[in-house]
Amino acid sequence: MKFKEIADAFRELAVIVNTPNSDVPVKLFSHACSRFFLIFTVLKPAFKFAENDYVSKVNDLAKASPSTLTLEAMVDRDIEAKRVRKVGSHTRNLLRVKRGLEMIRVLFEEILATEADSSVKDAAYKAYNQVFGPHNGWAIQLAASTGFGSLLLSKTELFRMFNETEETAKIHIQSYVSASASVIAYVDNLFLSRNLGIDW
Repeated sequence: MKFKEIADAFRELAVIVNTPNSDVPVKLFSHACSRFFLIFTVLKPAFKFAENDYVSKVNDLAKASPSTLTLEAMVDRDIEAKRVRKVGSHTRNLLRVKRGLEMIRVLFEEILATEADSSVKDAAYKAYNQVFGPHNGWAIQLAASTGFGSLLLSKTELFRMFNETEETAKIHIQSYVSASASVIAYVDNLFLSRNLGIDW
């Protein structure tokens, strides 16, 4: 897997969310989000907490796609059934997946801003604190901190693991950062327009 596959998947989603009156297919969304599975696997144990949470929730959305075609219909169905905030609901899982996308976006932004020999550890920790920290309890925060402490890769080494040069990686990472901003804003609006909130 190369970063290009991630960038391409989210550019496709960005085109949809930036088109007026367009609905996002659950299948397409979950497939794009699944592009990160390999990154979490390769970066164990630093991202073990994220892998355990993110992967299962993306898989839940993928399983829902045959019976619920769009994200909008999926959320509305949970609202109708009064199960939006229940553990395991598709809407709750969507919110968690969205946070995963946010964390990766911040992580990539930080990586882009660092030197080639800089450790990925500080970028990962900052991304976690900004996105997940306010929502996680002390035990999970401690586990995340411990995991990031083992992340000794430099930016160049990370790129090499995914068969990328610094030049190609920067292009694709920036593409994801730009495209994902639209996708994340779309999901946020999906919740806020239905008065569901996003801080839970």
